[in-house]
Formats: sequence, C-alpha cells, structure tokens
Amino acid sequence: MDESTTSGPALEQWARDLLRCPVTGATLVDGVGPDGTPELVSTDPENPLAYPVRDGIPVLLADEARKVTA
Repeated sequence: MDESTTSGPALEQWARDLLRCPVTGATLVDGVGPDGTPELVSTDPENPLAYPVRDGIPVLLADEARKVTA
C-alpha cells in the first residue's frame, strides 16, 4: 500500500465529533473505500459523500470527495 493512503494514527474522538461534511454540513462516520482505504462518510441521505483519510488526516475538500452509491 502506498504511503499516502495509510491510515496513520487515529484521530482523537473529541476532534472527530467536531468534523462535518464541508458540502452538506452532515456528520461524518468511519468507512472504508472501494480500494480498502479509510475514509469518512457523510450521513446526508440526499447527497452522501466520502472523504479520504491520508496518514490519519481527513481530507475534507469537496474536490477530493466521491459520491457514495448504495
């Protein structure tokens, strides 16, 4: 696995509780991407987006998000 996609150290829970989807404002939950890498997934039912986590750091940029399909 490439170094840019490893999970790295876990984010503190208090910090996780503050994070929100930058597009919808929805809360984020832990997920795993199609390629097995960690990501944070928006709980918005109408526009679910997934954001990558690189080296333990969530990349909460709209351009980096992928649409979640059911």
